[in-house]
Amino acid sequence: MTTLHPSEHKAVAQYIHAISAIQLEPAKAYLIESRLGPIVAELGCKSYTDLIVHAHADRAGGLRRRIIDAITTNETLFFRDNAPFELLRHKILPEIFDRRARSGSRLPIRIWSAACSTGQELYTIAMVLKELLGDASRYDVRLLGTDISDQAVAKASRGIYSQLEVSRGLEDKLLAKYFSRVADGWKVRDDLRGVASFKTLNLMQDFSGLGRFDVVFCRNVSIYFAEQDRKSLFQRIEWAMEPDGYLLVGAMESIGTIAPQFDAKRHLRSVFYQSKAAPGGGSR
Repeated sequence: MTTLHPSEHKAVAQYIHAISAIQLEPAKAYLIESRLGPIVAELGCKSYTDLIVHAHADRAGGLRRRIIDAITTNETLFFRDNAPFELLRHKILPEIFDRRARSGSRLPIRIWSAACSTGQELYTIAMVLKELLGDASRYDVRLLGTDISDQAVAKASRGIYSQLEVSRGLEDKLLAKYFSRVADGWKVRDDLRGVASFKTLNLMQDFSGLGRFDVVFCRNVSIYFAEQDRKSLFQRIEWAMEPDGYLLVGAMESIGTIAPQFDAKRHLRSVFYQSKAAPGGGSR
């Protein structure tokens, strides 16, 4: 495998940051080599710098997308860190439905998985909804999953998972209820797949066109970003949330210092965030 020369690291890392916001320090040279080395070899590039030159020259953007697919981490599983889904089931959704019932609102309830990877998080949310509500369609709940990786989004949209993937975090009763056996493994059933949609999205680009959300899951993605990019991300996420919306981040993440516009709130073993400009907390 081609070695990443120390003199190349800055230019390669800058390109990766420019297309994905992922920050790779010199200590992460091994990651660049392991993820991009096969592409360098396949294309016959003389170096990683040569690969970046090819990427800039590819006006169709195919090589840029391949680099994004290779460099991003798509490690996920169903019901990952189960506490947020218990929070969704026992606190967040009941509060939202109660508020909508009292106000007589007919607006859809919208939930966004902002870094959905290969779809397990959004399908987990869909299962929580189905288990809680039965026929979720009666409540006009809309689920959106986005990810920077075309490859990850394509897999999420197909909704087909291997035996290993469904065995990680997914109870047998839920597997039997919401998945069908297919040649390649297990496929999400149409009634669950029908409430979820997926699209490719770079979180560092404008996403105001997505509209407003009642709940945003943005877990285990900003940890790869530089501090200024994290500040920008959570500022724009607040703008994309309903005034009384809920934000959930990763179990090991804390956004208090970079996103002071949010209040951290605790329920049982979970922490969630709401805008300080939410009703009762000042003007938005």
